[in-house]
Amino acid sequence: MVSARDRSYLEHELKRELTPLELACFDNLWSEHCSYRSTGALLKTLPTTGENVLLGPGDDAAIVRFSDDIALAIGMESHNHPSYVDPYDGAATGVGGIVRDVISMGARPVALMDPLYFGPLSQEKNRYLFEHVVAGIGDYGNCIGVPVVRGELVFDESYAGNPLVNVVCVGVVNPDTFLTARVKKPGSRLVLYGASTGRDGLGGASFASRDLSEDAEAEDRPCVQVGDPYTEKLLIEATLEMAATGKILSCRDLGAAGLAGASSEMSSTFGACLDASRVHLRETGMNEVEILLAESQERMLVEVAPADVQIIGDIAEKYDLPWSDIGEVTEERRYVITFGGRTVCDLPIDLLVGGAPCEVWPKTPYHAEKPYAPPSGSIRDLAFAVLSHPDVARKDWVARQYDHHVQIRTLSVGGDAGVLRLGNDALVLSCGCNPRQIYLAPYAGTANAVYENAANLACAGAEPLCIVNCLNFASPVHPEIFWQIEQSVLGMGDMARQLTTPVVGGNVSLYNESDEFETQIKPTPSIGMVGKGPVLTPGTVGDGALLALIGKTTDAFGGSVLDAVTGCGGHAPAMADPGLLAPVRALVAGGRIDAVTDLSRGGLLAALARCAPAASVHLDGNPLRELFAETEGRFLVACQDEAVLSGLPYRVIGETGGDTLSIRYTEGILEFPRGDITHALGTTTRLMRY
Repeated sequence: MVSARDRSYLEHELKRELTPLELACFDNLWSEHCSYRSTGALLKTLPTTGENVLLGPGDDAAIVRFSDDIALAIGMESHNHPSYVDPYDGAATGVGGIVRDVISMGARPVALMDPLYFGPLSQEKNRYLFEHVVAGIGDYGNCIGVPVVRGELVFDESYAGNPLVNVVCVGVVNPDTFLTARVKKPGSRLVLYGASTGRDGLGGASFASRDLSEDAEAEDRPCVQVGDPYTEKLLIEATLEMAATGKILSCRDLGAAGLAGASSEMSSTFGACLDASRVHLRETGMNEVEILLAESQERMLVEVAPADVQIIGDIAEKYDLPWSDIGEVTEERRYVITFGGRTVCDLPIDLLVGGAPCEVWPKTPYHAEKPYAPPSGSIRDLAFAVLSHPDVARKDWVARQYDHHVQIRTLSVGGDAGVLRLGNDALVLSCGCNPRQIYLAPYAGTANAVYENAANLACAGAEPLCIVNCLNFASPVHPEIFWQIEQSVLGMGDMARQLTTPVVGGNVSLYNESDEFETQIKPTPSIGMVGKGPVLTPGTVGDGALLALIGKTTDAFGGSVLDAVTGCGGHAPAMADPGLLAPVRALVAGGRIDAVTDLSRGGLLAALARCAPAASVHLDGNPLRELFAETEGRFLVACQDEAVLSGLPYRVIGETGGDTLSIRYTEGILEFPRGDITHALGTTTRLMRY
């Protein structure tokens, strides 16, 4: 709700009391979700421009040049609170919302990614949330025909009362004809088309900007939107056909704060006058607050010249989509709403959009790292504990629910990144972060999240084009949380500058706390990254290939999977040096190696289990460090000729072949039959058979 301080300020500025609709507009448009009032100053420190950036942050999605005739529209959103209250619909409408952000740019959506964060699967409630979130994403994406080609899964106690559902969408558009979301000309008409407006999703933006209470599932259910993917599919095709006419001057989807949010933000370059009585409704008796603030799904708002309204209406009708001419762009910089012949809102548009005062929160650094204590138990037992952790285990149960190959562009969804064919090149996608490491070291951990995604792209021979993000944190009113936010944004920006890769858009999701579980989420600045590389023929790794480890291993146990299963503590990984990315990328693009993966969760052991489960490996150092440390900046390579690695900091650690993964170290030997590895990596699938 609008605070007493803000309401007093507004009524002083307006010299009158606020109407119910005006109060609701400020409640939503000035919320953290819409205004970024706690983070706006920090976000301005990020690098957002580059030679390929055609349109940066501030629109529904960014536009980045991919080739002479293809541009990418890319955006990232969160739907965290709704996905706790109603996991199926919350996750499904999260997909629908980010897809509409992309189609509002005149782009056809071609790929989705879904970084997801849940509490431990040992708890039935978390399994329920996990199952229904995945089902919501899969059903919606499958129905609209957009493949989910990449994702991430993290399980940690801090998400037990507040799961995170982040979604990235990428679309393709001609670089010379994309749409934007700012009105162009006074006198233009504003046309609403798509699903009829109902009462679902009321207060969604303000709901997303507060803590979850113990009674959230009952109290906040009306704040969760309900999606219809079949209508969304019609909306995609109708919008692209409208865009092809050249008659759309600007376009915006209806998301947070509903029609009020879309129409005011869209019209902020001039002003707007809307008649709420003309909005096509699904329910009778709706008042002006419900009509303007409902977040009913599958709706779009376009600006067109008066003479072109019927052309746009005819296309909407062709796809069985209702439409309404609801108002006009005005010269006067005011936001005016009438309803039933009465003026129910009359505000300076600059005050409503962009006028929220910045919040300045105190910040307090903390030190969370614990001294390293070697874990008890045999190395073999520790190995199976790490491999069976859901962060490391295979994600087959999830992958089977997504149609990866719809649109027939997808080349790969396994390995380190998703790969699609676009023209003669490959679009390569990666997403995620490591919240446990970021909690221990917010600056270095977030920098490493950016690096890790770039390393995933390098393993596919691709160079990064751009970054998007979802900044998921607990409440900024806590000084240590605001310090987390600041350090994370600074770390992201510094690594992005080192990679010369711009941050072109994203989302901020704060207040991710749970009264019910008395938890705050770990800092989760989730990254989405896309890159461009050559279309490669997948290689095979036969017996006798050399296994080499590129990069230096250090005692980086803090925030590792070993730390998660044993509590061993230790330092989090230092900020990675991106110097190895270019040579690894060149090795892959040149076809000089058989396979490569970067080392991340689970360290070398997890990389071997995934990529070389039948091999003989020889390790000289401390086996705990060699197998389980999660030092950033390392790659496991399979190749035929060691000479291709000349000039790189590498060591040969073994060769492929045999029936087992045999690891010899100073004090002994470990033998892992393939069946044992398969069983350990199948933990997530087994846990979901409840």
